[in-house]
Amino acid sequence: MCGDQNKVIFRYQNCAYICNMPSISIVISYYKALGDLKLILKALNQQSKSDFEVIISEDDTSQNTKKFLNNNQLKYNFPILHNYQSEDLGFRKNMMLNRAILSANAEMLVFIDGDCIPHKHFVKEYIKEKESDSILVGRRVMLGPKISANIQATESLKTLNIFSILTSDSTKIKDAIYSPYLPLTTKIRGLVGCNWGINKNHLLAINGYDEDYVTAGVGEDNDVEWRLELNGVTKKSMKNKAIVYHLHHERSYTKDVIFANMDIWKAKQKTNYIQCISGIEKLD
Repeated sequence: MCGDQNKVIFRYQNCAYICNMPSISIVISYYKALGDLKLILKALNQQSKSDFEVIISEDDTSQNTKKFLNNNQLKYNFPILHNYQSEDLGFRKNMMLNRAILSANAEMLVFIDGDCIPHKHFVKEYIKEKESDSILVGRRVMLGPKISANIQATESLKTLNIFSILTSDSTKIKDAIYSPYLPLTTKIRGLVGCNWGINKNHLLAINGYDEDYVTAGVGEDNDVEWRLELNGVTKKSMKNKAIVYHLHHERSYTKDVIFANMDIWKAKQKTNYIQCISGIEKLD
C-alpha cells in the first residue's frame, strides 16, 4: 500500500507501479492448467469494465506459470498478483484462498475457478454490487467436451455466445442468457465456489476458508456458505448477470471423497462455530 488511500503499489519483477485502488479483486483458483488460465485472462482483458485486480491463487509451484506471467503480465489492462505454494503438497486450495483474501486490495472479493471463463460483462455486474452486504451467488454454464476442446485448441472466445452454445453439446444453457434487468427466476440457489462474491470483512469475520478440507469435492463452498449465513449474511443471486463458462473435464474426485468431506462438514455444523478453527488464523 502507499500513502494515498485510493492508490496501491503493484510490483512487477524489479519495478513498482502505483495504480488506482481496484473496485473488486478477482481470485482465480488455479492448478496445472495454464492453457485454461490464458483463456480466462484473455476474457478478463476483454471486459466491459476494467476497474479490478486479479489474484492467481495457484495450489502448486510451476515454473511455466511464473515464466508466462513474467513475460506477459504487462500485456493485460489489469494488475495481477500471483500467489503460489512453495511445493505441491496435494489439495491445499483453501489455504491458498486464505492467502488470497489477505493479499486482496479491494473490499469486494470475487472467486472463480481456473476452468471457468467469464462473460464480457462479468466484472461490470459484480462492480455494480461492490457495496452489497450479501453473499453474491452466480452460476456456471457447463460447456460440453466438443465445444470445450474447440475453444482450447483455437484459444478463441468467439464461440462463447448464446447462439453457439445453444447448438453445442453444453448443458445448463439457460445460465448462458445475459439478462441483468429482467430476472429469469426468483429462486436463489446455493453458493458454488467457481462464481461468487463477498465483502472481505465478512470472510475475515468467519476466519476465512476452513483448511481442514484437503480433498476436492465438498468443503470450500458448502462450509463457507454455512458459516456466513450462520453469521447473518443473506444471499443475493447473480444468475444471468455474472456468467461463467465452465470448460469440460473429467471429475477429479470420487463419491467416496464427497461423502468423507460431507462427514467433516456435518461434524463442524454440530459445533455451531461461526469462525473456523483452521482458517486464516489457527484458533485453539
